[in-house]
Amino acid sequence: MRTLIAALFTLIIASAIEPAKADPYRWCAEYAGPAGGTNCYFLTLQQCQAAAAGNGGFCRENNFYTGRLGDEDQRPPRRR
Repeated sequence: MRTLIAALFTLIIASAIEPAKADPYRWCAEYAGPAGGTNCYFLTLQQCQAAAAGNGGFCRENNFYTGRLGDEDQRPPRRR
């Protein structure tokens, strides 16, 4: 009986967990220099270029980009 209750509880919890959201950041800045590093938190190419400018870095597309956040697509249109 305990096994059945534990399995049912696990099933309920697993069905309530939301899947991971999409990665909305399309661009990554690759920084040059001894420290180097990567920053993949840019929505536009212009944002990325501004961050990488002057330090020898460059911008590339994010390999994990899957589109916009799921919440934005599900919002109803705003009324004026």
